[in-house]
Amino acid sequence: MVDRSVAVAIIGAGTAGLAALRAARRETQDVLLIEGGAFGTTCARVGCMPSKLLIAAANRAEAVRDAATFGIDIPAWSIDGVRVMQRVHDLRNAFVDSVLQSIEALPEGMILRGRARFVSDDRLDVETQTGTVTVEAERIVIATGSRPTIPEEFANLGTRATSEDVFEWSSLPASVGVFGAGVIGLELGQALSRLGVRVSLFTKDGMVGPLTDPALIEEAHTLVDEALEFVPDFRMIGFSETEDHVTIDYSAAGREFSTTLERVLIAVGRTPNVDGLALENTSLARDEAGIPLFDRATGRCGDSTIFIAGDAMDEAPLLHEATRSGVIAGTNAGLYPSARTGTHAVPLTIVFSEPQIALVGSTYRALDETGTEHVVGAVDFGEQGRAQVIDRAKGRLHLYVAKGTARLLGAEMMAPEAEHLAHILAVAIDRGMTVREMLDLPFYHPTLEEGLRTACCDALARLGEREVPRPNELAFGPGG
Repeated sequence: MVDRSVAVAIIGAGTAGLAALRAARRETQDVLLIEGGAFGTTCARVGCMPSKLLIAAANRAEAVRDAATFGIDIPAWSIDGVRVMQRVHDLRNAFVDSVLQSIEALPEGMILRGRARFVSDDRLDVETQTGTVTVEAERIVIATGSRPTIPEEFANLGTRATSEDVFEWSSLPASVGVFGAGVIGLELGQALSRLGVRVSLFTKDGMVGPLTDPALIEEAHTLVDEALEFVPDFRMIGFSETEDHVTIDYSAAGREFSTTLERVLIAVGRTPNVDGLALENTSLARDEAGIPLFDRATGRCGDSTIFIAGDAMDEAPLLHEATRSGVIAGTNAGLYPSARTGTHAVPLTIVFSEPQIALVGSTYRALDETGTEHVVGAVDFGEQGRAQVIDRAKGRLHLYVAKGTARLLGAEMMAPEAEHLAHILAVAIDRGMTVREMLDLPFYHPTLEEGLRTACCDALARLGEREVPRPNELAFGPGG
């Protein structure tokens, strides 16, 4: 027996699901949004925004700590962990409330609270507090998001925490072991360290954030190790717990170690929430991880009337990508059987570490795998004028430029204010610009953005062009 029949059912009310809802409603109002968990989106509740609140506090603490460099003495100061976390909670809740207000404004009956499972390609059973509701939908969008991954070796650790648990802390612990040096682990680990927490950052593969360029990874090892205890090649031996502490026994660099910590933070990645959907009851072909095979341009899964968006796709767990994929999937679910091909923006990833990390366009690894001929234009921010002025002279930027055409292909960097440099490069790559065209643009002096000009000049020199202007010449200004 079918309890409800709709044109479009969207499973998940996160960033991708809400974007799909808005897009589908432009084509039809016969839409149902199904959510079995908390409203408010991962970004606002446990992701982008609360993490940046913690990082903002950490950066203020570091600014006070470094004030003496500029001849400013602050004789007595302290970090109040309770007040730090209270501000995180207060503003996080405000961000969540703004999302909840948009959900509360939806027409009555457009939301169904409960956990959905597929019965067939066009039918769902939704477990609600009052029983099972069977929904028949002409089209379905999977936008169920993702959750922190817990490795098997930590499955029995009772005091573990994930990146989502951190934002429920009422104060700051004395010590934390962070396992995973990806985006989340690196951001939270460095922020906690700056806030006076003794942090040990463990990873198994030596990678730092999303970097793929070997030279930049080597540079990152040095910079991260300066900020906290960094163990890039650990192997777990075992652990023991008390009520207040966890002792981790591990090996690294051929030796065995033991460390006792107040908290353990697991940040080794995220798992798409598709395993509870009973996809085996559908006709969908799936990969080894159980993710439905889909067309990125339309969000459609095979030849079915099922679409997918956001973190459930297991591609890029980023808000702007979730929004874009949600719009694509929602639009095509609403338009079906017509279809509209969606375009994805230039790949852009930013890590809010210090120095920040950013990847734009084609990465070192991608160019290496495709055999694309290119040169690397570099700038060392340890020697860059504005970076020295503000005492943030650390890091490098590598610009990947096509041989022959001198067209910008991509970039990787660990550099001060990389978030702004990356956005400039994303626009340049999207417009198909060459390094010569980049050099025709204004670069104000003295700015960190002048580092982009240095990298462009270096790339032109490596392409064999003559009379390439060089930094520190009179035309550039000192330190430019």
